[in-house]
Amino acid sequence: MNPKELRIVFMGTPEFAVPSLRALVAGGYNVVAVVTVPDRAAGRGLKSRESDVKVAARELGIETILQPEKLRDEEFVQAMQTLQPDLGIVIAFRMLPEIIWAMPKYGTFNLHASLLPQYRGAAPINWAIINGETETGVTTFLLNHEIDKGQIIGQRREPILEDDCIGTLYDRLMNIGTSLVLESVDAIAEGRINPVEQPQSDDNLAPAPKIFKEDCEIDWSRSCREIRNFVRGLSPYPAAWCRLKRNGEEVATMKVFSVHTLQTSVKAGVGSIVCERKGELGVVCGDGIVYFDEVQMAGKRRMAIAELLLGLRNIEECHFN
Repeated sequence: MNPKELRIVFMGTPEFAVPSLRALVAGGYNVVAVVTVPDRAAGRGLKSRESDVKVAARELGIETILQPEKLRDEEFVQAMQTLQPDLGIVIAFRMLPEIIWAMPKYGTFNLHASLLPQYRGAAPINWAIINGETETGVTTFLLNHEIDKGQIIGQRREPILEDDCIGTLYDRLMNIGTSLVLESVDAIAEGRINPVEQPQSDDNLAPAPKIFKEDCEIDWSRSCREIRNFVRGLSPYPAAWCRLKRNGEEVATMKVFSVHTLQTSVKAGVGSIVCERKGELGVVCGDGIVYFDEVQMAGKRRMAIAELLLGLRNIEECHFN
């Protein structure tokens, strides 16, 4: 079948999905509808906010935009049936019920930001950096009953650079994922795919669970490399953070966006502050010193550590955690 004749339903929510949607439309593919989350109140004024995918869909002139609260609602199921989709594409959306993912003639595939079967879950890019991986990538796979365990259609590999953070790697994977989505659509339409089964067990595989605020607190007993990877894997969002204390009492919290490290023997205890040179602030960790580069104190803007220190007095009397 001609790939451009496929009736495609595109499902997604955040920025990560937008380049693929734009590329499909620009390439002349027949995107008959977009499915995304309902508008949500957000921000200080609790104004209604549309998803990135919905904004892009309107800009692209896609007339049918579905925003179901529940994916099993009869009204949504009927709307999907009316569309008579040939192919579903899912990028950073929600877990679909079988009645939806099995509806298209050629099934539904997902774009996942890891080299499956490794890093199944909600935060694969974060965990790959946090765990110190040197390579990751993107995978397209056919949806089935299990999360991220469907047959693999295609993969693209991408190195993780020493200075990568979640922001830089996210952008590269978003772009290479776009070309993989188009290739996968063409291969499916033309009958050229040879789906590869994944191991269904998670044993001996690195997981990628959703990350919550409490997961982002820095453990200063860890090694220099582990802490630097932790910071990189959470920067700029949701951001690693730590507690600044004086005499055992918490005086402030601080988000940490970038650090550099020195592996060395230090007599001071873990969490102790090191101020050897003007404009520098270090913290003793498990095997050396972690120096802050860019941070944000609670209630303040993001800034370089030298600028922050101009407004901090008696920092030597404090410690972290």
